[in-house]
Amino acid sequence: MSNANAILPYGRHCIEDDDVAAVTAVLRGDWLTTGPAVDAFEQRLAERVGARHAVACSSGTAALHLAALAAGLEPSQHAIVPSMTFSATANGARYTGAEIAFSDVDPDTGLMRAVDLEAALRERRDTTPAAVFPVHLAGQVTDMAAIHDVARAQGLRIVEDASHAIGARYRAGPDGEWLDVGCCRHSDMTVFSFHPVKSIAMGEGGAITTNDPALDARLRDLRTHGLTRDAERFEDREAAFDESGTVNPWYYELQELGFNYRASDIHCALGHSQLGKLDRFIARRSELVGLYDAAIGRLAPHLKPLPRIVDCMPAWHLYVVLIDFAAAGIGRGDTMRKLREFGIQTQVHYIPVHRQPYYRQRYGTPDLPGTGRYYERTLSLPLFPDMADSDVTRVIEALATVLDV
Repeated sequence: MSNANAILPYGRHCIEDDDVAAVTAVLRGDWLTTGPAVDAFEQRLAERVGARHAVACSSGTAALHLAALAAGLEPSQHAIVPSMTFSATANGARYTGAEIAFSDVDPDTGLMRAVDLEAALRERRDTTPAAVFPVHLAGQVTDMAAIHDVARAQGLRIVEDASHAIGARYRAGPDGEWLDVGCCRHSDMTVFSFHPVKSIAMGEGGAITTNDPALDARLRDLRTHGLTRDAERFEDREAAFDESGTVNPWYYELQELGFNYRASDIHCALGHSQLGKLDRFIARRSELVGLYDAAIGRLAPHLKPLPRIVDCMPAWHLYVVLIDFAAAGIGRGDTMRKLREFGIQTQVHYIPVHRQPYYRQRYGTPDLPGTGRYYERTLSLPLFPDMADSDVTRVIEALATVLDV
């Protein structure tokens, strides 16, 4: 991407010849879905993040919905979700019929803190708190040990939304061990997304990791219509077995209503190939972040990078800056449009979910000052492995011109 006239997107997948070969091998093979490529991807993902189980599915949104169902959410309960996230985090829980309670976030990092969870729990509601969905934003990790302690004291299920953070690591306390996001040491389940702008791509795809074999089994049932072929669980024994007590080979049971959320072998072959490159992709993203950090000082005081989380080894998905647009004398929309004239695409991650019409009409507009402060300043700059070093210079120079600094 060193062509100065090329459009520089804020994010982009990196597909190489071996990725193409992996997908082609599936297309020429015997299985297009529900085959060995799915099993291989799940095994490699579980090993990579240090979890006992990984369940692949059709998208990150499907993963969030499956996790909410497996967590047992129901209409008499509510889930606590930080408002600074993509709407799918809240939607996945809402699809179960459970209500949503939005928490505030740190105004500088956009991350839910334990104090934000505690504040959300103090709010009086007509439903019972049952789960919390902490979000790892931009590639940085929230304080899972602290959130775990608060959540478990209230009997909450914990589902990490790590759609931005595959490959990130965090330390459980100042003297604790380093853990991989997805190991589920401080949660029941962790959700990943493999959308093309994420660190690794499946086209569309997602996954859930867990250490609980019961959750693993339920996730697998729910992603395939709710069907089971486990003979030990069959309820209609007369229909399931023949006169000799042998399982009828065609037999299966629908024991609860599920969904078709399966990932195909085509998608998982690409995911498996990409997963082998994750460390290289993370390293390149970190190099680019270092270049941004070194150059961005010239844009002060109107612009600053996100504060870095202590005891976190981020896997940068986004390069987010905080801009005082009022002090700079230019609105965010105009900033983005002018950068587009330089061939540079930017994005805002995210519009607070509690401000979306669906949720505003259902719950009103809660007072979340940290979320508002973060949202009014945030802007995501281009970051993806195929960027050239010179692209960072190009972005900084364009920002300097647009902000007149």
